[in-house]
Amino acid sequence: MKTYFRNNLVKVGLLSVILTFQSCTTVPLIGRKQVSLLPESNMVEMSLTNYSQFLQTNKPAANKTQTDMVKRVGAKMSVAVEKYLNDNGFADRIADFKWEFNLVENAEPNAWCMPGGKVVFYTGILPMTKNDAGVAVVMSHEIAHAVARHGNERMSQQMLVQFGSVALTEAIKTKPEKTQAIFQSAYGLGAQYGVMLPYSRTHEYEADKLGLIFMAIAGYNPNEAIGFWERMAANSTAKNPEFLSTHPLEQNRIDAIKGFLPDAMKYYTGK
Repeated sequence: MKTYFRNNLVKVGLLSVILTFQSCTTVPLIGRKQVSLLPESNMVEMSLTNYSQFLQTNKPAANKTQTDMVKRVGAKMSVAVEKYLNDNGFADRIADFKWEFNLVENAEPNAWCMPGGKVVFYTGILPMTKNDAGVAVVMSHEIAHAVARHGNERMSQQMLVQFGSVALTEAIKTKPEKTQAIFQSAYGLGAQYGVMLPYSRTHEYEADKLGLIFMAIAGYNPNEAIGFWERMAANSTAKNPEFLSTHPLEQNRIDAIKGFLPDAMKYYTGK
């Protein structure tokens, strides 16, 4: 069994090296070279399918005030993200985005953003966000994951493990059910879809840093991020909720956010 896994890892590693030269892009602001093996058009297509299915099986939130808050913050955030990326030569990252912001009735403290700008909040996270600024902390972080194409990275890695040297675009066509399951776990669509793939520490720090800048440009004080993550820590239990299962919470993370704040505050005008 060990030999089997070792051989598979070697194959995946060699294939990754080869594909790196073909699929290497740069994460905005961070400058890290990343390998996203799946065409973004495929990611957006799968996003639209899963997003539509999710909305069909999850009730919209009944509270209009809360729904309006999520949509209000979303409207500001989309303008801020577009401005930052346009100003810094990364407009292509969101060329296929058609923003939508929804709040659904679900007790899990969760939120996510799919490729194409499809953002969903669960009502269960609102007690921790508390207000517009808290919503902006979560939303900017999740949008940052999408803009940085972290989901594409971790889905690519998982598909390499699952399908080996099979062309990934071909696997999407010939193994649609497995591909959909990996997509759903990569984008955190909730426990009903199985175990979610955790973001790496690198991805989390990148999303924190980008998110602080996005929320600052949108007019929200980046310092609000500290309070939000402290509330999440205080409300976590031995069995962490879905949101925390993909967002490792620890003092090192909060310290890192504090380290990012001076840069983020340069974008904050206090509007």
